[in-house]
Amino acid sequence: MNSGPEPGQKRLSHPGRRGTDHRVAVIGAGAIARDHVTALAGVPGVRLAHVVDRHPERAAALAALAEGATWSTDPATAWSDAVDVTAVCTSPESHADLSVAAFAAGKAVLLEKPAALRVADADRVLAAAKKAGRPLLVAQTARFQPVHLDIAQAVAEGAIGTPRLAHLTWYTGHVWPGGWRGWQLDAARSGGHVAHNGVHALDLLTWLMDDEPVRVFARPCRTWAPGMPTPDSFQILVRFAGGALATVELCYALAARGTFVRRLMLSGTTGTLHHSSEDEPRAHTAQPVAPASIEGAMTEQTRHLRDVLDGVAEPLTAPHQVRAALAAALAAQLSADEGRPVDVKEVC
Repeated sequence: MNSGPEPGQKRLSHPGRRGTDHRVAVIGAGAIARDHVTALAGVPGVRLAHVVDRHPERAAALAALAEGATWSTDPATAWSDAVDVTAVCTSPESHADLSVAAFAAGKAVLLEKPAALRVADADRVLAAAKKAGRPLLVAQTARFQPVHLDIAQAVAEGAIGTPRLAHLTWYTGHVWPGGWRGWQLDAARSGGHVAHNGVHALDLLTWLMDDEPVRVFARPCRTWAPGMPTPDSFQILVRFAGGALATVELCYALAARGTFVRRLMLSGTTGTLHHSSEDEPRAHTAQPVAPASIEGAMTEQTRHLRDVLDGVAEPLTAPHQVRAALAAALAAQLSADEGRPVDVKEVC
């Protein structure tokens, strides 16, 4: 299978480039948009130029974080002549239309996950990017976490042969109580918890396994937050086209906000790689600190965006992997909703 960019692109940044800053417009002024703006401020070569949000006060507040940045409530200003890159950080139901419009105006696009809520809409985005000849980087930050870059590098160098089995477990205190509201709890806007957050894990595994999921079976659970109107945890069993198998367990609702427990085991024909955040030294502070193995991913992703815009790197999220991971996530959501195994082709 042609994997596009090599999974093990450990050194993603190219510090030799320095020139005119790439001007970024951010659509959306929520928490993830603020994270992108913070990352932009720390990476030379890119800068926040404009913010769009339907709430004027939110747009103005986010734009105020960057000197000279403007704001508007009109999405079309995010692909004006004063902008080079459109960062789509809205709720997922609007991702496809905004991205297609930005590509039609000749802009590069940084697109928050999931890329769309239907595979057909993702296909529209990919086709628009190809027609425009402009780069698309889907914000799958898990790929840019240090531990995953290290594991991908080892896989690319043949440390385990051909990957055949993966176990991935993520527990975090993030969404309960009160961390999620509005669109995150509305399946019509988010795609559902399994689709919305499962796409992170499924994208990571699609990349590391260098293969496409073909069949999934998902089980949602109200394990930690029974009062939340969506399951807080889920498990997914994944079969890949080449016969490899993966199991995924995710919970975003541990009682202590900021708690992180991450485990990954990847076994192949000649070896095994594994990591657990429990093995890392942790600071005991009043405010929980993320493990070093996952810290800095947003900044690394932003450096990579700059390098893509400079033409010295290809987007790490290759189009066929974007489509495959989204299709698997949507199939997993259907499986969770209907309580049955689902062939990924059912949602394509």
